[in-house]
Amino acid sequence: MSEKEKDTEVKKRILLIYPPSPVLNREDRCQQPTKELIVIPPLPPTDLMYLAAVAEKAGLEAMIRDYSQEGDLDEDLRNFQPDYLVANVATPTLENDLSVFERAKLICPEIVTIAKGAAFLTLANEILANHKALDIVIIGEAEETLREIVSGKSKRWISGIYYRDDLLIKFTGKRRLIEKLDDLPFPARHLINNKKYRRPDNNEVQAVIKVSRGCPYHCFFCLATPVSGARVRKRSTDNIMEEIKECVEKYGIRNFIFWSDIFNLDKEWVMDLCRKIIDSGLEITWSANTRADTADQEMADAMYEAGCSLVSIGVESGSQYILDKIGKKITLDDVRKTVKIFKQAHIKIYNYFVIGLPWDDEETIEDTIDFACELDSDFVSFYTATPLPGTRFYNYARENGLFDNETSFENAYYYPAVDTHCLPKERVFELHKQAIRRFYLRPKYIWRMLLSIRSLTEFRNYFKAGMNVLMRK
Repeated sequence: MSEKEKDTEVKKRILLIYPPSPVLNREDRCQQPTKELIVIPPLPPTDLMYLAAVAEKAGLEAMIRDYSQEGDLDEDLRNFQPDYLVANVATPTLENDLSVFERAKLICPEIVTIAKGAAFLTLANEILANHKALDIVIIGEAEETLREIVSGKSKRWISGIYYRDDLLIKFTGKRRLIEKLDDLPFPARHLINNKKYRRPDNNEVQAVIKVSRGCPYHCFFCLATPVSGARVRKRSTDNIMEEIKECVEKYGIRNFIFWSDIFNLDKEWVMDLCRKIIDSGLEITWSANTRADTADQEMADAMYEAGCSLVSIGVESGSQYILDKIGKKITLDDVRKTVKIFKQAHIKIYNYFVIGLPWDDEETIEDTIDFACELDSDFVSFYTATPLPGTRFYNYARENGLFDNETSFENAYYYPAVDTHCLPKERVFELHKQAIRRFYLRPKYIWRMLLSIRSLTEFRNYFKAGMNVLMRK
């Protein structure tokens, strides 16, 4: 093909979407409906931005839509006339999400429909068998797989997909995880409305920067290891800095979540990133997650100096018995020590707890609530245990008869999906509500948070969160 012919060739188009649904954080390991969660903001569709950047690099015209925020799917299909539709399908909104493919085929009969999402780790065959409008399912990391799909490579030679061949559903086998994350293009932030995604405290625009993938711990209820593997693959600190600079200089974004399955496993890497942020003079703020046994005071102080304003810690339970049963490999004293370290570094702390694990009873849940109050962090989330497909918890629940005819993931992390061995889910839900009220309605906590407020915007947002606690049913 001549250069002139290439210039006049009509580009193929790809539409990448979060389906119309309640607002849901759709990162594969964290499928959280945000309506019932107090301080969890909607996150930008960073996974779709990576895929759009890959598609653009392959010569396609890309469009991203987060329909939980804005837009009309049918109108976009008619006007954009995409050749490909890629949807992030989440387990809590599974059937609703899958319905978009039928709508797409009615409006664009020749469209190739593609789904990604953690549910397919377990349910791909079943879903493809029941949804004829879905053509291809991507398993695992999607960037290289999508590049091969849109390049026109025969499906039989593309690793990491399920597809329909006449009446047969075929799986091409697992794709190897991406070794060099630096080789991925930066997310296509020019294709979204960045202003839709803001910090819950100061209401400033916030971006997600994915700094690593993989986690070696394979927690009982978590999708991180099944989705991203057990080996931590880190981007180089130089590559991360380039993306930060692009966000600051091109988009005016200075607030970030450094997204990883485990941020601070490699101290040298964390310290190097902090030094480079400090030396850059960019004056950004960011948050990250941490395990309760991988941080020390030197690291925490460096993170604070580099602009870290908050760390989230997966505590999970205040019962050592429960921590041991789920294989968390931390102790309550590890948690106490880590919380103290970050408090001394003047970094806010957001602790995560899970209520309603199979071995939980009244006593262990009471221990968890007491421990949360003892730690006295700035924020907490008490999630109800949810055995999402792909987790060890899902397999355990099936093998031990915890599922019933009323099991639903629609209210994941808020209303329990299953009973424990000792408690019905209705009782777990009551204890979940008690936990939230007991932590957030303590006079000591309310007074401390009022003293910490620095702006009218911050006051409004904390007031809204407080009303959420008081009004929840």
